Amino acid sequence: MKQNSNKTNVMRILEQKNIKYVSHCYADTDAISGVEVATALKQNPNQVFKTLVTVGNTKANYVFLIPVDKELDLKKAASSVKEKSITMVKSKELLPLTGYIHGGCSPIGMKKQFKTVIDRTAKDFKTIIFSGGKIGYQVELSLEDLGKVIYFEMADIQMG
Repeated sequence: MKQNSNKTNVMRILEQKNIKYVSHCYADTDAISGVEVATALKQNPNQVFKTLVTVGNTKANYVFLIPVDKELDLKKAASSVKEKSITMVKSKELLPLTGYIHGGCSPIGMKKQFKTVIDRTAKDFKTIIFSGGKIGYQVELSLEDLGKVIYFEMADIQMG
């Protein structure tokens, strides 16, 4: 399902580093929420991850990836990055901070590499799927390959 005509920066970065990935396009659907995206792509919502950008009480920014059908546990997330507390970054602050808009935010290719934590359930899958850096596009790759592009840690950061 590769569509070379619509390459995102994320796809270009992966290709520059010779990392194999699968691109998924849902641009021709009405999918908005992560669960709708997973449904449109006929993928397990536990394997499709959303990218959440937060700010800690120290003013440092952090990126968290959790399954699209789950909620980020702010206490667990803060603890995983040794902050007293964290809050979500406001939508209007996302673009200047990361270079991405809400709904198209990818952990790969942000303006600056922030500390990134992926929910430990990602280990249950051979590959995970997350934003390709543009609304309508997702990329799928292994955690091992993702680790060749960005540094991340794993932790239990979802509610429940």
